[in-house]
Amino acid sequence: MALWDAALISEGHALVRERLASGRAPGRYQLLAAINAVHTDGTATDWAQVVALYDQLVALDPSPIVQLNRAIAVGECDGPDRGLALVDRLADELNGYHPFHAARALSLGRLGRDAEAREAYGAASTLAENSAEIAYLERRRSELGSTGL
Repeated sequence: MALWDAALISEGHALVRERLASGRAPGRYQLLAAINAVHTDGTATDWAQVVALYDQLVALDPSPIVQLNRAIAVGECDGPDRGLALVDRLADELNGYHPFHAARALSLGRLGRDAEAREAYGAASTLAENSAEIAYLERRRSELGSTGL
C-alpha cells in the first residue's frame, strides 16, 4: 500500500462513511466501496466485516461472482474448509471462470490438499487470458509441495 495515494484513499473512506451515515440503505456500489475501504484502511483486513458487507451485497445481487467473492471472504474469516464448501457450490455456474478455480486452489492449498490445488491452479491457468495472471497462477502452482513424482 506504500505506492497508493493516501489522500485519495482518505477521501474515499470519508465518502463511504458519509454515505453509510446517511441513514439510507446502501446500494451495490456503496457496498463495494465499503468492502474496498475495509481492505485499504491501513490495518489487517477485518474479514468478519467484509463477510457482513458481502451478506448485504448478496441480498442485492445474488450473482455467482458476488457469491464467489463472499465465499473467499468466508474462507479468510472462518477457515479454508468453510470457504471451499461455499466455492464448490458454485461449480456448475462458474466452471469456465478462472477466478473460481483460483479460489478453489487457494483453499485446497491451505488445507494441504496440494494435488487437488495443483489441478485447480492448472484449470485456472488454462482459462485465464492475461499473461500476468497466467504467470501468477503458474508460480502459485509451482510453490505447492512436491508431488513425489
